[in-house]
Amino acid sequence: MRKGVPGDGLKKSDLEELSEFRYRLRQFLRYSEEIVRAEGITPLQYQLMLHVRGFPGRNWASVGEIAERLQAAANGTVGLVSRCEEAGLVVRKASDDDRRLVQVHLLPKGERLLARLATKHKSEIASFGWAFKGDAETTE
Repeated sequence: MRKGVPGDGLKKSDLEELSEFRYRLRQFLRYSEEIVRAEGITPLQYQLMLHVRGFPGRNWASVGEIAERLQAAANGTVGLVSRCEEAGLVVRKASDDDRRLVQVHLLPKGERLLARLATKHKSEIASFGWAFKGDAETTE
């Protein structure tokens, strides 16, 4: 490549690897979208439940933490939490320590749905040859 042209230093193999990664990522996302919609929820509702239950160190997350994980605006995330609440998937609770902090917790319906979908997602990721760390760990 000529000097000063964007992409200097990239080899054909680099572009092939990036293309393969994007292809596999898109395959996974399409699979995810299809199985989530088949359960009657949106991909964002699934992601919200995953981030609530998968938040490091605890089984709940704040609206702000969920917004960060979704890379979404806080006000849009509040609406998403409301839709999940209406669907019986989550509940909001004020923190015992700081009444200004709103915790989002999964309800039993959300727990069951998340477990089904996460199992399917984990299996699909494994088919790509990627491994989950801590397979031997038990879930809470």
